Parts: sequence; structure tokens; C-alpha cells
Amino acid sequence: MAFKPGQAVVVTDAELLATYGRALRKIGKSVVVVPLGAGLHGGHIQLIRAARSMLGAVVFVTYSGEDVPEEFAREKVDVVYHGSFRGAHVHTGLEHLEDPGEIATDVATILAAANATHATDLVLGEKDFELLVAVQRALSALRMEVKLHSVPTVRTPDGLALSLRNSAVPVALRDTAIALPAALTAGAHAAEQGADAVLDAARRVLGAAGIEPEYVALRSLSFEAVESGDARLLGAVNLGGVRLTDNVGVPLGVGFRNLTA
Repeated sequence: MAFKPGQAVVVTDAELLATYGRALRKIGKSVVVVPLGAGLHGGHIQLIRAARSMLGAVVFVTYSGEDVPEEFAREKVDVVYHGSFRGAHVHTGLEHLEDPGEIATDVATILAAANATHATDLVLGEKDFELLVAVQRALSALRMEVKLHSVPTVRTPDGLALSLRNSAVPVALRDTAIALPAALTAGAHAAEQGADAVLDAARRVLGAAGIEPEYVALRSLSFEAVESGDARLLGAVNLGGVRLTDNVGVPLGVGFRNLTA
């Protein structure tokens, strides 16, 4: 199968995929991998565009859905691996908020994609911040020469993060669902008052919407407990059987009004 840049060449054979990766590395190209699952939304398109913007990049996408979306060709993806790398588990030792087993499987899948493609770079979204940290931890621990790049969460005009889960929220609960990003934003704007104020502000917004969260938590950028400095405020709620997660950055103990100081 001939390689045609920007034509979303579909590959189902892992050996051919590795051949492409090795050949491109030899001629000095960056093999930039965007690991996707079985669905596609606007947030994923932003990941692909971020990958394409990198100097000298050849963009590989891994995709396990039933049919390869036409959007890959429209976005000038170079290679699409149509298959799955799932089957292993990599535990990174983090104190997880999400299911540790799911994180371990997702980390292993992403590392397998990086190895199979001979990737120089990986592009992931900040929407799944816990997974992002776990992947970086694994890359560092295994001394893998792969750079990890993060892309900010893409949101709808009402603030809801774009995700496959969020698109499944019943229409009747849509207005309730936006309470999660609103709560996290409220918490972030209490940053200069400290951790307790941040958590309290977020919980009060959720409470006003009649939502009892699964968790609202602050973590450092390395996913440890944090009292001050750059942090991440994360939350999870269940609405109509759909589990929503989201997160925002928080300059804890400083606050947005004091950043210039």
C-alpha cells in the first residue's frame, strides 16, 4: 500500500504500520500520534489539528470504531491505524479519582500505539486530565523518547466539555449538566482564598442545581494533594445514567486577579 501524505491511508496490519513509522523517522519526520477510541467528536478534531500544526509532523491516528470516519481525510491525516491495541495494563501508582483499572488499560493502549507507530510525539486532550498525567508518568518511568503534548478542553457555547459521554446526556438534563463546568469555574475563581474556598464554591453551585457529585477534588499537576500553586480542580457527576467528568486549571492561593503580581 503506497503512502500518500494527507490522504488518511488506512492500515490494518501492525507490521505495515511499524514500517511506515520507521521509514518516516529515518527521513527526519516527526511521527505524531493521536490515539482515539471508537468515536469521534469536535474535541478529537482539535487534537488532530494540533498534531498537524507541529513542524515536520506526519500525523497518525489510531481508531477502533466500526467505520473509518471521512473527517480524517478532510483533516489531512496521513495514516489511520484501524484496529485496537487494548489488552494490557500499566499501573502508574497514582492515587486515582477515576477507575484505576480503566486508567491502567487506557495507559497501556496509548503506550502500545506509541511503540507500534514508532512515535516521536503523542497528542492528548486535557479533558481526561488524570489519564494525561498517568501517561506522562509512564513515559517518564519507562524512559520512552516520546514527547507528550496536551490540548485544552474544547467546549460548547454553554461551557459543557465536548465528549462522547456528554453527548449522551438526555435533552431534559442538558441545563442541569452545565452545572458541572459552572461549578468548577466558580471554584477556580475562588483560587486566591485557598483550597477549602475553592472546593466549597464548586460544591455550592452543584448543590444549587440539585446535584450530589461523585467527587470534587484538587490535585497538583502531578496529581498529588495540593494546598497552593498550579493545580487542577476535577469533578464527576452522574446525570440520567450518564457519568460526566470535567476539570479546570486553578492558580491555588494566587487567584486570577493576582497573576500579574
